[in-house]
Amino acid sequence: MGSEMIQILLVDDHDLVRAGLKRILEDVKNIKVIGEASTGEDAILMVRQRKPDVVIMDVNMPGIGGLETTRKLMQIDPDIKVIVVTVHVEEPYPTRLLEAGAAGYLTKSCAVDEIVAAIQTVAKGERYVGADIARQVALSMLPGGKRSLFEKLSQREMQVMLMVTQGHSIQDISDRLCLSPKTVSTYRYRLYEKLGVDNDVELTHLAMRHGVISVEPTPE
Repeated sequence: MGSEMIQILLVDDHDLVRAGLKRILEDVKNIKVIGEASTGEDAILMVRQRKPDVVIMDVNMPGIGGLETTRKLMQIDPDIKVIVVTVHVEEPYPTRLLEAGAAGYLTKSCAVDEIVAAIQTVAKGERYVGADIARQVALSMLPGGKRSLFEKLSQREMQVMLMVTQGHSIQDISDRLCLSPKTVSTYRYRLYEKLGVDNDVELTHLAMRHGVISVEPTPE
């Protein structure tokens, strides 16, 4: 993009996080925050309306969350750059988000300079993965490396699992993902089988033990 202004959309369900990122980026030359969103659904609408160059987005948010939002943004505009900024370091998140089309992946503990570097890097059409993330991904790929139990799931099964553990009903998941309730139920029972659980409560506890979700989910 050369010396052109890089237009940013901030997506995080915590007002304080968005305010902090916005304040940091206001002082950076050639970077401008043009919008904020607290959910993936809102982010999709704002991308259509404002056409940002880079989206900085959390993973865990109400609604469809960061994984599905990334997939949908890539369908809307394959050239848009998504940088995931999250607390999740370990698999399956990094690989799943990068497979979905994310151009960058950082943890919320990264330095300010690294966020700026990531924005400038992805705006040039390159990828940027934080060193701690790259290390985890590389170690998981080595023979005998620690593999995530959730790697068994397809992208769609992973998305349904995340929404089930957030407390969404089958009908709600159906509406948000534009799938029939029967299809959602099929995905849910398929992931039960792959993960060796019998119900949503067991699934949620399993996800918590493996760090896929960090708190007890509650329905919206």
